[in-house]
Amino acid sequence: MCCLFMHDPRLGIKLPVLKRDWELLETSTQSRILAQWEAIRGQIPERIAAIERNIEHKQAQLDTEENFDICCRLNEEIAERASIINDLWIWYRTHPDVSKT
Repeated sequence: MCCLFMHDPRLGIKLPVLKRDWELLETSTQSRILAQWEAIRGQIPERIAAIERNIEHKQAQLDTEENFDICCRLNEEIAERASIINDLWIWYRTHPDVSKT
């Protein structure tokens, strides 16, 4: 197999891991990989929405929290989740094409 889809625990989705350069793969193999990727890619908006809900919950906690250390931890968790959303949008916008040979 020239491509595996491995679960990324940070992003919560499977990402492609190519064992050869994309351009060196047969077009039929590229098509199969793209079909799998499109199914995974379709889950990204739902994943982003779930993370956004989690951020909103943490922001609500932050609004009422008086302990400075807990506020710092909440801000750190919010920033990490925002970073995950950014990375997910990058993957969502990834549209590889079948190479023409």
